[in-house]
Amino acid sequence: MKYRVNLLASGLAAALALGLAGAAGAQERGSGAENLLAGEQEDEAAEGPDKDARFDEAFPRMISDPVVQGDLEEPGPLVQSWSLANARKLVAFIEGIAAEGLDPDDYDLQALKTALASAPSDELDTLASRNFVWLVEDLRDGRTPMEARKQWFVVDPDRDLFRTGDLMEKAIASGDIAGTLKSLNPSYPDYARLRDELAATPQEDTERRKLIRANMDRWRWLPRDLGKLYLITNVPEFQLRLTVDDKAMKTYRTIVGKPGRTATPQLAEMVEGVVFNPTWTVPQSIVKGEGLGARVLANPSWARSKGYVATRGANGYISVVQQPGPTNSLGRVKLEMPNPHAIFFHDTPSRHLFAQDDRALSHGCIRTERALELGMTLAILGKGASRDEAVEISTSGEYTKVMIERQIPAYITYFTYGTNVQGEMTEFEDIYDRDAPVLASLDKPRVRDRSNKIDDEVIVIENDPRDEG
Repeated sequence: MKYRVNLLASGLAAALALGLAGAAGAQERGSGAENLLAGEQEDEAAEGPDKDARFDEAFPRMISDPVVQGDLEEPGPLVQSWSLANARKLVAFIEGIAAEGLDPDDYDLQALKTALASAPSDELDTLASRNFVWLVEDLRDGRTPMEARKQWFVVDPDRDLFRTGDLMEKAIASGDIAGTLKSLNPSYPDYARLRDELAATPQEDTERRKLIRANMDRWRWLPRDLGKLYLITNVPEFQLRLTVDDKAMKTYRTIVGKPGRTATPQLAEMVEGVVFNPTWTVPQSIVKGEGLGARVLANPSWARSKGYVATRGANGYISVVQQPGPTNSLGRVKLEMPNPHAIFFHDTPSRHLFAQDDRALSHGCIRTERALELGMTLAILGKGASRDEAVEISTSGEYTKVMIERQIPAYITYFTYGTNVQGEMTEFEDIYDRDAPVLASLDKPRVRDRSNKIDDEVIVIENDPRDEG
């Protein structure tokens, strides 16, 4: 583990040194000669027949990768035989479930205790199995029903990776009921910190306790294994983290969607590449609705100064594309992250906006501070380009898409209580009013027949990165 972290960290340091060495522009300039030299020495040491093996060690495939999963056998049954000893352990676990932010009253605890008073029976098997199933669902998938998860579009693979019947077989065979269930807890350190915060919060502080519980549950909505190397952004915090082994290696301020229909949704997607010197195809709401197309055609000198190129079709349809350059609305780089919501991370020429505290200003996409530094880092770490190639491409001024060999997960999340980039537990403003339905669901009985189907509206908005609120 230490070797992997050091290998990734050294590669990251070298990549960041690139971005700080001049290619990233005046705003991203800084000293990095020592890191760059260290990175060059690391590369020389890594050359040879085992270079790819080292890369695979540093970038292990996620457990959700189909190649890792292989062919799965039929899952274990959902009703199995329980000994009195195992059933008692299940009762004890339910009695202590409040420590995980869940409610013991959500489970058939009294009925299970009554069945325990007699010898093993079909009734005990049914009750114990049913309670175990409910616990797995809540700990693995989250207690909050889908209808309370507003603009939540993350497909959680854990239901298929950690199958309920298999877990029950393992727990019963080993007798480690608590250990099996606790193994479902999110591995990201913030979950454990929230659990500690809940334990330290007085019972009478019901509002704070409920907020902590809601955000603990939000971690369960995500995959338990986020990967070794990934991006994670908390929208209300206006921060993006480049993370290795659940530790933030670099952080970047962000600008996110305005409240309302342009609010940034919650996603888990894969970064497939980096687009350097991107073009911007202007939406028709601007080309036609705001008259930009006619203005570009009528004023060629003004259009050239803004980088706009207009094309009029035979049917009169006008398309406008903004060429790469200092005025391009996407800045100097964007991350290739295909998704049905048309949401991605990108640079911006309006970097002064990162100094604002309230940065909910965009049409949904996430503008990222020092985006060129980030893009170069991902291109290098993802084996899409060498350091020299990344510098040459980024400074060429020409549109270039660099696809990366190992795709990188990107999580767009929404937490209103958690650890900030300074490492302090903080309450973040609920800028999209997404807390209310989650908090309300905690006051209602557990939904027992829950669907994992996401039926919230997919809002695809013609992104206008010029929009600065």
